[in-house]
Amino acid sequence: MQFTKLQGTGNDYIFVDAIAEPQRDWPQVARKVSDRHFGIGADGLIIATESSIADVRMRMFNADGSEGEMCGNGIRCFAKFVLDKQLINSDQTNVEVETGAGVLKIIPHREGSIINGARVDMGQPTLKAPSIPIDQSKMGPSDFSQLDREELALLDVKLSELVFDSLISVEGVDLLLTGISMGNPHVVAFLNDDVYQFDLNKIGPLIENHPAFPNRINFHIVNIVNSRRIVTRTWERGSGITLACGTGASAMVVAGKLHGFLEEEVKVGVPGGSLIISWQDSGSVFMDGDAVEVFSGQISI
Repeated sequence: MQFTKLQGTGNDYIFVDAIAEPQRDWPQVARKVSDRHFGIGADGLIIATESSIADVRMRMFNADGSEGEMCGNGIRCFAKFVLDKQLINSDQTNVEVETGAGVLKIIPHREGSIINGARVDMGQPTLKAPSIPIDQSKMGPSDFSQLDREELALLDVKLSELVFDSLISVEGVDLLLTGISMGNPHVVAFLNDDVYQFDLNKIGPLIENHPAFPNRINFHIVNIVNSRRIVTRTWERGSGITLACGTGASAMVVAGKLHGFLEEEVKVGVPGGSLIISWQDSGSVFMDGDAVEVFSGQISI
């Protein structure tokens, strides 16, 4: 099987042209190629297939073989992959990609003939708990004392539908979580203590698999540096600790604006680098970041 490995802010995936490949057991392939000791090594597998509603379709599989709805860092790299491999017209100034979160528009960043990043229209955030999905009955009540009511007024959401600074306790650790979907589910916790001192290896899987989250969840911890900069770490559903999460960074900025902590454009510092996230009013969230090819090759499957 021919493959290309790409990374965006350290979030690395194996990309395959599934239009040219025979049908495979993609969850099994994802587990094999993602293994960092016995495979290629990656946070997951992303395949390109034909689409009847967009230029191309992206399917994303986590390292454990589970299929995700969307991947923010992955979709930037996906745009580079399909353009570089000429799976679609390589002269296009933007790419429409069908994902599990709908059709998203990507504008590649070019330096001469090289695509080195992209701007992604991530779509509008979803805040209603049943749509994320989150089972509010299995969490503590929300605390709306930090809620920016003017920001919320722009969104078609009732207070009763929000998971906002809602208490969860695991292994003696109390966390106030805010829930947001960017086509896939996220909870965000703003911490006063250094995110790099937080035991994410221990707490991450407990949050991911908590009964409040019927489809599991992506869990993010955030330090506010100032109104235009945050520092974060992520436990990614199905993959564990990752160096970045694009949909997660988007969710963090939405959560930060709803708390009144952040401005419209924010630099999100992740272990693998940084992303620029912008969100105005109730519209789409936009993400800018890099897309880098690591290497290409062939593997026996």
